Amino acid sequence: MKMATVWIAAAVAMVMAPTTAAAQEGSEQEAVRRAALDYLEGFYEGDTDKIRRGIHPEVIKYGFFVARDQQEYSGEPMSFQEMLDYATRVKERGNYPDASAPKEVIVLDVQDQTAAVKVIAWWGADYLHLAKYDGHWKIIHVLWQTPPPGP
Repeated sequence: MKMATVWIAAAVAMVMAPTTAAAQEGSEQEAVRRAALDYLEGFYEGDTDKIRRGIHPEVIKYGFFVARDQQEYSGEPMSFQEMLDYATRVKERGNYPDASAPKEVIVLDVQDQTAAVKVIAWWGADYLHLAKYDGHWKIIHVLWQTPPPGP
């Protein structure tokens, strides 16, 4: 009788394991997605709490843009404090993007400690690298660019 119980327990565990793993994988992917949305919404809404929740204070952000009177890209770093300052200015000025502004999150890869995401925003495309700190996904690296200049 005990051997039958062991076999039944083993069979149940084997059936449940993929479901549990898939649920954990889905929840990790959703947590990564939420951190990326906190990043976008923090800038769109001027919400410094979302910036703090989704971005690690030691973040490295660097972007490429083409100024209005230029045809070549210029590069520009942005520190965590500059991100907070930018979000604060958005909120103070009420300078929110149009409701139809793009806000797309594409989760590229999620592992147990690192993840990669592409986001599309009104300013262009950002590639985010995330890491898990104390069980929370945080953006640690951002590389972005404005849309390529047209002909």
